[in-house]
Amino acid sequence: MLADLMQKFEKASASYAASNSIERDPDWFMLKLQEEVGEVTQAWNRLTARGRARGKTPEEMKQDLSDEVADLLGHVLLLAHHNQLDLIGSIERKWRFDPAAID
Repeated sequence: MLADLMQKFEKASASYAASNSIERDPDWFMLKLQEEVGEVTQAWNRLTARGRARGKTPEEMKQDLSDEVADLLGHVLLLAHHNQLDLIGSIERKWRFDPAAID
């Protein structure tokens, strides 16, 4: 399940990078992850009235937060995929459950 999700994000990211002439060198994966953390923070700040709403409704701001969290998840998975990290093993060690056993 997680490996399939990583592959789907990898395919989408590689396609986007190719069509926009973006070089995804080893640093790119970490830098994009950091960029997305900042965007999640900005969306959170807007939603919680710590930043300018920019004319958006609370529902739109919540959607923005959801979109940015999705980007963050994607970039976490891309970083793990690119570096051949064993996320399943790490989840089992750190979170003490088997992600494959999720209903």
